[in-house]
Amino acid sequence: MTTGTAGGLTWSLRDRTPEDLTLLADTVPALPADPSAWSDGGGVRVCVVDTGVEHGHPFVGPVQGSYEVAPDPDGTLRVVDSGPPPDGTGDACGHGTACAGIVRRVAPDCDLYSVRVLGEGFTGSGDALLTGLRWAVDQGFDVVNLSLSTTRPKFLETLRSLADQAFFNGTTLVASAHNTPVESFPWRFSSVISVGTHREDDSGLFLYNPAPPVEFFAPGQNVQVAWTGGGTIRTTGNSFATPFISGLCARLLGSRPKLTPFQIKHALYLSAANVRVGEPGTRIGEPGTRGAS
Repeated sequence: MTTGTAGGLTWSLRDRTPEDLTLLADTVPALPADPSAWSDGGGVRVCVVDTGVEHGHPFVGPVQGSYEVAPDPDGTLRVVDSGPPPDGTGDACGHGTACAGIVRRVAPDCDLYSVRVLGEGFTGSGDALLTGLRWAVDQGFDVVNLSLSTTRPKFLETLRSLADQAFFNGTTLVASAHNTPVESFPWRFSSVISVGTHREDDSGLFLYNPAPPVEFFAPGQNVQVAWTGGGTIRTTGNSFATPFISGLCARLLGSRPKLTPFQIKHALYLSAANVRVGEPGTRIGEPGTRGAS
């Protein structure tokens, strides 16, 4: 096998030494285990890939950028600037506004962006989802909230490639698990942070799942969310647990801007309410021996 570097891919050290790879890591254990001690998400860019976001909603606040997937005259899909209201498309049906409002509640100082990939009645295509998600990853957003998934196998490998690109380039992709036990993507990929719903009556509780592929459970049962028309509704679903975790990711990055997606996932794990820090060598799933600090 040929070794070396080609096209930016590093296959071996070749003529380099370990000292050539020396770096200064931002240590995750230095973070407080209590999320309330993290930042409010200031300076962190969060992109909601969904049905759009209603401009000026009182529970969403300012949206720094609003975009949508639209066809060129030849049918090619691309992402375009929606423009400010009243010219902007806003939200097609409320789902994106609900997710954005939860992100804002958890990380009130973050910068919010929206990419509309679905229309009225949650209509859309896998190609539109891929186009919007690819654009968000290429833009280098810090966190991308994806409370959507597709069951169509033909999109699997492209989605996997995009999820890996996000992971390696420093974009944390937070994806909603399907609400029913079916195969869908990209939440099944290990490169994303996958989220489901718990049924506890605690709006701040999140849990680590020791039996993935769903990795975290967050509030998503009968939650009050922002909705179109400037109002709110109560609703249930993994879609609304996902932006809670996205907001926590923003707060982590506000405290430690250089954290990688890998470190963010680990920090969330250490901070989950059901995780206790054990003695060295403790396996996942064994009872902890001392509280996290």
